[in-house]
Amino acid sequence: MWCIQEITPEYRERMYDILDLYALNYNSQQPVICIDEKPKQLLDNKREPLKMQPGKPEKYDYEYKRCGTANVFVAVEPLFGQRITQVTSHRTKKDFAQFMQVVLTHYPHAQKIHVVADNLNTHNNTSFTENLLQEDATQLSNKIVWHYTPKHASWLNMAETEIAVMDAQCTGKRIKNKDMLTTQIRAWTTQRNIEKRMIKWTFTKQQADKKLSKYYTE
Repeated sequence: MWCIQEITPEYRERMYDILDLYALNYNSQQPVICIDEKPKQLLDNKREPLKMQPGKPEKYDYEYKRCGTANVFVAVEPLFGQRITQVTSHRTKKDFAQFMQVVLTHYPHAQKIHVVADNLNTHNNTSFTENLLQEDATQLSNKIVWHYTPKHASWLNMAETEIAVMDAQCTGKRIKNKDMLTTQIRAWTTQRNIEKRMIKWTFTKQQADKKLSKYYTE
């Protein structure tokens, strides 16, 4: 997070924009959603694991076989405790556009949706215009307000926090195929939403100035 050499005016402007956004109170008409994706290597065991027994955890052999890869899209609304996930084979512009259509269905009454994202080339309106019907692309483009993290500052995206939890609780183990990954991701997402697990962001613009000002180029 703190491997920083210099903070340009553009970096600072984007950082301030996101920190101001995080400081706002919850507003159902203009929700703040953080999005990201996580590649997942699919792995199977070469030897059958030793089953869990009283006082003994399940044990896996160090050898495994590769079964391809998958992708997990994650959208999290930190102040409401809702997340939306989707497992796909790839993370192309088309995959992203279709995922954002799913996200939009969860906010039918919102005026605008503020989306925090990194600078991946799929994270923009061209994903919609190039892959969706014009009416659908326009609907998404008109409803989304993009807020991009500075380059090399993805730590400002709370979706990374949610993905870290997902890895610890769900995906940080061997999963052999996309169907199994989908089932486990769906169960994890449902439980997190039932519990309304929120993310409390405490790093403010004032703290940024105090901690990072020595890196400011202007």
